[in-house]
Amino acid sequence: MADTASGDLRLVRLTKRFGDHAAVDDLSLTIPQGSFFALLGPSGCGKTTTLRMVAGLEQPTQGAIHLGDTDITGTKPYKRPVNTVFQSYALFPHLDIYENVAFGLRRRGVKNVDEQVAAMLDLVELAGFDKRKPNQLSGGQQQRVAVARALINHPSLLLLDEPLGALDLKLRRQMQLELKRIQTEVGITFVHVTHDQEEAMTMADTVAVMNEGRIEQLGSPVELYENPMTAFVANFLGQSNMVDGSVVDRAGDHVVIDVAGQRMAVPSHRVHSESSTVHVGVRPEKVTITPAQDAPAVPEQHNRLTGVIDDASFMGVSTEYTVRLAGGARFGVFAQNMHRDSRLVPAADVVLHWAPEHTFALDPAEPLDAGIEPDAAIGRAMR
Repeated sequence: MADTASGDLRLVRLTKRFGDHAAVDDLSLTIPQGSFFALLGPSGCGKTTTLRMVAGLEQPTQGAIHLGDTDITGTKPYKRPVNTVFQSYALFPHLDIYENVAFGLRRRGVKNVDEQVAAMLDLVELAGFDKRKPNQLSGGQQQRVAVARALINHPSLLLLDEPLGALDLKLRRQMQLELKRIQTEVGITFVHVTHDQEEAMTMADTVAVMNEGRIEQLGSPVELYENPMTAFVANFLGQSNMVDGSVVDRAGDHVVIDVAGQRMAVPSHRVHSESSTVHVGVRPEKVTITPAQDAPAVPEQHNRLTGVIDDASFMGVSTEYTVRLAGGARFGVFAQNMHRDSRLVPAADVVLHWAPEHTFALDPAEPLDAGIEPDAAIGRAMR
């Protein structure tokens, strides 16, 4: 029966159309049993629609949903071994915490719920809060009650729909660690929908970056961040510097690329285009900024570009530099404040350099600013 199904979650060519618009477009995906999986993407990318189809709250236009060996595509939501935690918590304000957590068991006719409720409150570190009402708890505590209420039904799959969006920054970071701890302890598959890159990278074993109803890239947080395969992923997951270049040589373990007259080496496995022109990228924290007069000390094997500092912003832990390259493009550099160089000020001539293994090259058909959300784009332009 569907309500006892367990195993890997498999989405097979899943599509959901609203009129002429494909919110989810031919999506195939396997989520291993017992993993913490994140669907990450901007608003409107199809991640919440995907989650709602798994929960049974939306029916796919086409495709199938399997949990283990069981096809649950047409199964009613209440018959699926799936529970959902929403951003709004959806706690019953007139019931105390004990009864909120016990609600699912009582609906199923379970008589003796004391032991299970106590175990769940202990799991979410709310033992002793059982007689309080939801309005007597903080936002983070209410979210933990919502998780306990979902887990007490022993689902095979827990869906988390932007569960931390209503919390302030400090609580959100605390709950990221709490949810990861809880998932590790219970071993249930968690599927977490979020637009917050930090959330996804902090909690998930595997992240699928979604864009316009499709998966742009799938992998561990480290893989996605260190070796993005598209400009969208490079920009949406953190920040990236990207400039145009021309491929000079593809022989050997490295591809040689000309960028504004400078030859750069890029490891072959980090070149994600067969085109003769590419977007060459590097993360801001991978770049070292050096006064131009110290250029002879730059390691010979490093990739390098020259420019002029436009702006330097002291951020405490680091200083963020914006450097205008000879061709007019801007490069960002995040330098840790260990040995601050007083020569690195606006209008100073500098050399930017980094190890070739931190460089990536992407398809030039995609815009350089793909994946940069409007607010972030404004912030970068102002630097």
